Amino acid sequence: MGLTTQIFLGLLLGACFGYFLPEVGSQLKPLGDAFIRMIKMIVVPLIFSTLIVGIAGTGDFKKLGRLGGKAIIWFEVASCLALIVGLVVVNILQPGVGVSLPSIGAAAGANAAATAESFSISMHLLNIIPTNIVEACAKSDMLQIIFFSCFFGVAVAHIGEEKGKLIVDVCRCVCEAMFKVTHYVMMFAPIGIFAMISYTVGSFGLSMLIPLGKLVFSLYFAIIIFLCILGVIASAVTKLNFWHIFKVLREPLLLGYSTASSEAALPLAMRCLEKLGLPKQVVTFVMPTGYSFNLDGSTLYSSLAVIFLAQMYDIEFGITQQIMMLLTLMISTKGIAGVPGASIIVIAGTAASFGIPTEGIAIILGVDRIMDMARTFCNIFGNCIATVVVGLWEREIKREEIKHAYKNNFIEN
Repeated sequence: MGLTTQIFLGLLLGACFGYFLPEVGSQLKPLGDAFIRMIKMIVVPLIFSTLIVGIAGTGDFKKLGRLGGKAIIWFEVASCLALIVGLVVVNILQPGVGVSLPSIGAAAGANAAATAESFSISMHLLNIIPTNIVEACAKSDMLQIIFFSCFFGVAVAHIGEEKGKLIVDVCRCVCEAMFKVTHYVMMFAPIGIFAMISYTVGSFGLSMLIPLGKLVFSLYFAIIIFLCILGVIASAVTKLNFWHIFKVLREPLLLGYSTASSEAALPLAMRCLEKLGLPKQVVTFVMPTGYSFNLDGSTLYSSLAVIFLAQMYDIEFGITQQIMMLLTLMISTKGIAGVPGASIIVIAGTAASFGIPTEGIAIILGVDRIMDMARTFCNIFGNCIATVVVGLWEREIKREEIKHAYKNNFIEN
């Protein structure tokens, strides 16, 4: 039985277990948390080592700059598309219209207001620069880790061939060791996912979807539309069938969806892309960078959630205001993973800046776990698409080589 089948069974059995035995299922959270902790212990050394190998190991900074430039262009196109799809879907389906507002409570309202006040674009940009790289690693602040790793990688490439090669070789060995650790941790994945889903269903029940079911449906529908459009654009640009790419990535995508953690799927996604034939320097540079600059699912959700709050409070939000909000989110959602509280902080800050009450965020949090699973799935697949597109755009690999690697490694599976 393959890992994909095991993960799917863990997801299905966990939902059934939590539904029929909620008291027991709600007690399984520590087991799921243990799995997530094991994944997170891999991510920081993996990203740091792979970026050093990708930057210092390449040595060609003109080529590296070209690679980064093309990655940023694709990230901006994808982010803009995600925001537009989110706006169109929320305006058509209007999930916030008719939602009854229960008593939120003073504490929830105060927390939401404090969250909004704590966000500012200038502080958001300043947060990119770490004051202490050890602290950044301890907090798993990906944007700060990437910032430091890029500087360190450039420095390694300039300290001399002999010394630089030694550091690059060490980082390459660390990278390989982390992939081996990932293999060990993945053996525990079905159990961890079973526990996490059992806890979610056992604690909140399936009934939690009913009051805000239209919001959940709107997000899932918008993400499906967005990924289809993005896949069509990528297929037109690369002349590749991205349905094949999707099948190659089924294990990391299912793992990310089940755990609602992009970090959990990162090592496995990088390994799958390398098996597909993409060069290591492309995968190790574009994927970690995309985890801070190309979170399409979180970006789409931010635009959808702000308009949802406006609809819920029956606030008129014209097309001009929506365009201004879109431009604001284009900036504020960059590095969203490096901000404590992630999407919620950006949503609260944006809503407050347009005069929308932030107390309604407490209502959204009731179904945030279900929506976070879809956002994570979209984030992972969006970054994988970006990596393939940039690799072909940079002519690091030919599409015939990808097709050949797909047939050799995956078609029989």
